Amino acid sequence: MTHNTSSTSSARAAPPSGSPLAAAFASLMGWAFDLFDLFLLLYVAGAVAHNIFPTESDTLSLALVFVSFAVSIVMRPGGAALFGSFADNAGRKKIMVVVLLGLGFSTAAMGLVPAYATAGMFSPILFLALRVIQGLFVGGVTSVTHTLGTESVPPRYRGMMSGMVGGGGAGLGAALASITFIIISQIFPGDAFNETGWRFMFFTGLLGAVLSFFVLRKVEETPAFLEQQRKAKESGTTTKVTFREMLGGRFGKITLLNIAVAAGAGAQYYLTSGFLPTYLDVVIPISPSERGWILLVASLVVIVSTTLVGELSERFGRRITMLVTGGITLVTVPILLLVLAGTDPSNTAQVVLLSCVVAFLANAAYAPVMIFLNERYPTVIRSRGTAISWNTGFMLGGLLPTFVMLLSPTVDDIPSRLVIFVIGSAVVFIVAVLASPETRGAMDDESSVARSASPT
Repeated sequence: MTHNTSSTSSARAAPPSGSPLAAAFASLMGWAFDLFDLFLLLYVAGAVAHNIFPTESDTLSLALVFVSFAVSIVMRPGGAALFGSFADNAGRKKIMVVVLLGLGFSTAAMGLVPAYATAGMFSPILFLALRVIQGLFVGGVTSVTHTLGTESVPPRYRGMMSGMVGGGGAGLGAALASITFIIISQIFPGDAFNETGWRFMFFTGLLGAVLSFFVLRKVEETPAFLEQQRKAKESGTTTKVTFREMLGGRFGKITLLNIAVAAGAGAQYYLTSGFLPTYLDVVIPISPSERGWILLVASLVVIVSTTLVGELSERFGRRITMLVTGGITLVTVPILLLVLAGTDPSNTAQVVLLSCVVAFLANAAYAPVMIFLNERYPTVIRSRGTAISWNTGFMLGGLLPTFVMLLSPTVDDIPSRLVIFVIGSAVVFIVAVLASPETRGAMDDESSVARSASPT
């Protein structure tokens, strides 16, 4: 058994992928359905609070819903470590089929949870258990969607692939959730949605499982993984990197710094696009039908923002792109959120414009993060390293909306608390990126991926 990850160059010698478009599509849609399944809860927060977590305080019930959301987020690093290890050993494609099926079925099962009025404490306990299972599969999906596409497309398109999957996939997932919300709220209008319609929102999670059959039939294993396997077979050696080494050994400093970058980026997402469904519900009381359309448009803006900024990172470098976009978020987004909170709900045009600008700016910062993480690890541990860094960071960022709610005595206090957390998240992101090196091109020269974490 040897440890020789820094001297390989499997990505450089890897032959072209036979299915780059299929791999890109699978990565995009896999991550989209992953976020679609995860964030369905944000679109039915009020209904779930009423049916599963009823209390005398509306803000406490909503806080409990966000706690259940946080449960899935907390489980993501565990799923990343588990399924990421499988993906690095068995291949990205095989594991993608497994995790998509598991994610779809665990999400659909949430729609079958009996109401608290019927089952008492069994209701929230069962719901939380399903959120735990879902969180493991969510982390697993990241381990394959965040490597399959970037390892399959030509180097020229890796930055764009990063933005398209990491941010565009999230935007597309949110857009699909918005469309689903619009359709189901029309089928179950008013109180019918809060009583029954919310269950059908979860049932639609099964659509993501259908994607696993496309992956099984159309997608090939990535060239980088196949080349790494070929070289390991020829040399008769294997490379093992333990979880402890990832955090405290040769890759410890890199991983911890990567987690900080991902945490700052993830927090910017969860506190803006991730929080927007609730912001437009309890802070600015927008009707469900209008809210669905506003969120849909804002989600489509995210796809444009992250794809564009991901491409810019291929031209100008990952580091400078993240620093500029993080700085813009720090200065502009807090102001925009306060203006949005003071907007008259009847002024739909202004609500749409402000929501879209917030979504565009805040999501731009993390467009290059996925490829940045890819380029920090050699092929043999790329799925695991990327997934652990991404999921741990986004787990930390995903917890913040819960604290925003818990630290808000009334609904009127939410905007000011939200702004404080946005500013803090942007600062963490900028500091972590400043402490990181430029990584563009490192996947083609794996001798550089384990270099010092100091900036160049």
